Amino acid sequence: MITEQQAAEFGREWIDAWNRHDLDAILAHYDEGIVFCSPFVAKLAGEPSGVLTGLARLRVYFAEALKKYPDLCFTEMCALAGVTSITLTYRSVAGLHAAEVMTLGTGGLVVRVDAHYAR
Repeated sequence: MITEQQAAEFGREWIDAWNRHDLDAILAHYDEGIVFCSPFVAKLAGEPSGVLTGLARLRVYFAEALKKYPDLCFTEMCALAGVTSITLTYRSVAGLHAAEVMTLGTGGLVVRVDAHYAR
């Protein structure tokens, strides 16, 4: 069971890493076998399924995102605790509302992400 405190701490660290544009700090949250699902994957990675698998592919994708959005700054974060997952809601690029459901593995790293966006 993930506590509210654990979710809030994870969310603060994750948002801070993104807002510093620190790729290594961002990737430190993810497991080697990550499955990452996002509508942005089709746009930025050219993967029509919207799904990336593996930390190496996620590194390339996140590096491209940081390059494409040099002013990227996530705000208004809220972290929600679940049994084996954390959901982060925040204001994303271009003012989008974002919610990412992040399933954690036994080592506490993210093994799956399902990202959702709305204008």
